[in-house]
Amino acid sequence: MSLVLRGGRVPAIDGTVDLLIAEGRIAQIAPAGRLRAESVVSLDGRWVIPGLWDSHVHFTQWAQTARRLDVSGATSAAEAAALVQARVLAQAAHTGGDDTVIGFGFHDALWPDVPTRELLDRASPDRPAVLIAGDLHCCWLNTAAARRFAPHTAEDAGSAVLREEASFAVTSKLAVGDEATLDGWAAEAARSAAERGIVGIVDLEYGWNLDVWTRRMGAGLDSLRVEFGIYGEHLELAVDLGLRTGIRIPDTDGLLSVGPYKVITDGSLNTRTAFCFDPYPDGGVGVQNISEQQLVATMEFASRNGIEPAVHAIGDHANSIALDAFESVGCTGRIEHAQLLTHDDVDRFARLGVLASVQPEHALDDRDVADTLWAGRADRAFALADLHRAGVRLAFGSDAPVARLDPWIALSAAVSRTRGAREPWHPEQSVSRRVGLDASVRTRVGVGEAADLAIVDRDPFGCSIAELRGMPVAATLLAGRFTHDALTR
Repeated sequence: MSLVLRGGRVPAIDGTVDLLIAEGRIAQIAPAGRLRAESVVSLDGRWVIPGLWDSHVHFTQWAQTARRLDVSGATSAAEAAALVQARVLAQAAHTGGDDTVIGFGFHDALWPDVPTRELLDRASPDRPAVLIAGDLHCCWLNTAAARRFAPHTAEDAGSAVLREEASFAVTSKLAVGDEATLDGWAAEAARSAAERGIVGIVDLEYGWNLDVWTRRMGAGLDSLRVEFGIYGEHLELAVDLGLRTGIRIPDTDGLLSVGPYKVITDGSLNTRTAFCFDPYPDGGVGVQNISEQQLVATMEFASRNGIEPAVHAIGDHANSIALDAFESVGCTGRIEHAQLLTHDDVDRFARLGVLASVQPEHALDDRDVADTLWAGRADRAFALADLHRAGVRLAFGSDAPVARLDPWIALSAAVSRTRGAREPWHPEQSVSRRVGLDASVRTRVGVGEAADLAIVDRDPFGCSIAELRGMPVAATLLAGRFTHDALTR
């Protein structure tokens, strides 16, 4: 069925226009009132922009986060433990069960006290309690949780906080066992994403995502395009199945595609495991999760078999090693995060044609930690403007659940380098709204383009930063089909 979106505004086109949508594409654009179709929806002067993408999501974890205890506001280990104790008492009063208490979002880098096993045991003596850090790279366990999820650490009080691979092993066991329940939460999260103008995500969730998304889409989840990531333990399986980056998976209405091969080279800033040239205040330089030789070998195997590498690198040393590997292999691909860079490596990004998959909101979450742990080098952190000026292609994301799955939040952070009343943090690294929007979309509003569109109530190039961050989205279309519609309801 053909559709006319009547009387909308498109950036760079004067006046209001009609857009004719047919067979999932924009078939014609003309001055308002000129076009006819089987269905007509009035936009009343609203703005039409390309549908938005989030280029780095852990979608299953994001779908679960709303059901977990929020400890992101805790300013100390004692405060986080008190939140756990309150949850334990509330659960005991209402259910009487022994369910694991799972919290998310703590940032302990600047805490005045230490997250110990004893502290969490006092808060939850019998019920397992696991608190996952906001950066996903460490978790804090009480004794009951250690016995259930990490028995080799249960008798070691000094291993209350597990980092990197040890932490990932625990958090991977925390998913809901009932696939139908988890898929229902995922469908709800996908609908919420569409309400923010999102048409697609790159899902870098841990695990074998082909089966997960095939199942979800087979059950009717159809509000997002998804490119699913592949991890090392499944790389050979993906190659054996003939998967290649960009290939669409059959029987998913063209919504599911093969994404990149994700390889993690270092840790994170808050966990003090991002691999850096210069030491942290405690004298460490972070963690190198894979050797240079192993990185080159695995990237070469992936690239030779048509799967694009996506290399997690946060510290400047990790980013330098990642770029060395791209140069050695002779392939293009992505670096995820690219949070701290040397000036020479900014230029290498451009020369090698490597995409910078970045999360602008992390700059605002991490500004105080960066000023403390990366003192004297924070001017090289989240260097979006430097990357853009060098000619590097940017792709914005959230790393949800590390930040909210909302591209307007990422866009406003990149443009303003602040939120609320604080002064902008290194405003010299801000980018324009045009650059930010280009980093948030895959298409344009033009004849022949896929009708993946967002219809918004404010001019994204003329509204205030507060309005940009909370942009009201009136509708979202995926291949010309409404996935969110507040216009006709």
